[in-house]
Amino acid sequence: MNTIYWALLSQPDKEKEPSGRDGAAEYRPSDVGKLAGSVAGSASLSSLRGQVSVYSEGMVKASQVDLVGVGLNATDTVIPLAAYPARGSKVEYTNHSVLPGGQVATTVVACQAWGATTRYVGKLGDDHAAMLHRRAFENAGVETQIVTVPGGVSAQSLILVDEDGERTVLCRRDEQLALRPEELDRSWIVAARALHVDGFDTAAATVAAGWAREAGIPVIADLDELYPGVEALLEKIDYLIVSRDFPSRLTGEANLGRALRAMQARYGNKLSAATLGPEGVLAWDGEGFHYSAAYRVPVVDTTGAGDIFHAGFIYGLLQDWPMARRLDFACAAAALNCTAVGARGGIQTLEAIEHLMETAPRYAAAPVLSGAD
Repeated sequence: MNTIYWALLSQPDKEKEPSGRDGAAEYRPSDVGKLAGSVAGSASLSSLRGQVSVYSEGMVKASQVDLVGVGLNATDTVIPLAAYPARGSKVEYTNHSVLPGGQVATTVVACQAWGATTRYVGKLGDDHAAMLHRRAFENAGVETQIVTVPGGVSAQSLILVDEDGERTVLCRRDEQLALRPEELDRSWIVAARALHVDGFDTAAATVAAGWAREAGIPVIADLDELYPGVEALLEKIDYLIVSRDFPSRLTGEANLGRALRAMQARYGNKLSAATLGPEGVLAWDGEGFHYSAAYRVPVVDTTGAGDIFHAGFIYGLLQDWPMARRLDFACAAAALNCTAVGARGGIQTLEAIEHLMETAPRYAAAPVLSGAD
């Protein structure tokens, strides 16, 4: 991969400062600016600050990939606890893990692991966390188009995991790292078979989804919050797969089945669905409901379960599987991910997922099905 970032790694040692971590090196913002300036030709350093990108040959002509993801990355500090802390208490912990995560970034990495070709579009600071993400993308084989913000702090999450594996997430995001529409290149989006967004940077996601819609590329969304301006994005989504309470918060309809119907009718999505954790997933395609029960596994950490569910669904979409098989595969992939620590710790092989589908018991049908008629 010919990128500015990797070109930096080959610069003379005098341009580097030791990071004190695994022999890696950290670069001053000026280093990035110098190299970006050499590529940009007559562009001044001042015009590049705050918008320095990791450029690749894809800037000229993007390679065709199966999936492009536009959205969040995060560095997760996962802390297992014997019990969730009571208010005002003091709790000791014995270990923690620092791991790459983030909704879209994790979904893209999982699809790449299963043999799809992928591209990630997002934003990072110029800190140690950014280097962790770049290494993870490179090791996975994911093509990246990353905007690097000099002096910016990459997104961080503190994740508390209780004895049942349920996680609570505390997020920290630098406003400088908001991905803007003008930082996107249309070729990154349309040279793909599918687009995945999370909607956090809503304006950028809406522009990307619009380009995909114009090109006839299906758009999948992973949403859990009612971001300002999100309705314009929802109109451009084909497969809207959201968190459990999102449909009711959006539509005002308490019954999940009716809320999914209302959401799909209002925005014209091909599919509206809600992931339900151990209760599986419920989806509405405009004609009928589809339900898939969750698989029973020994749960260690539920971090990233939704991200991997989306990856499983997208993989099935790319394979043109029937809806029932897509949902079952996604549930199985998500379940296996919960058997290890971290958002990507339990990404398993296709064979392992298929084996779980054939052999593992499943939870009973969820009570929400009573309203899905």
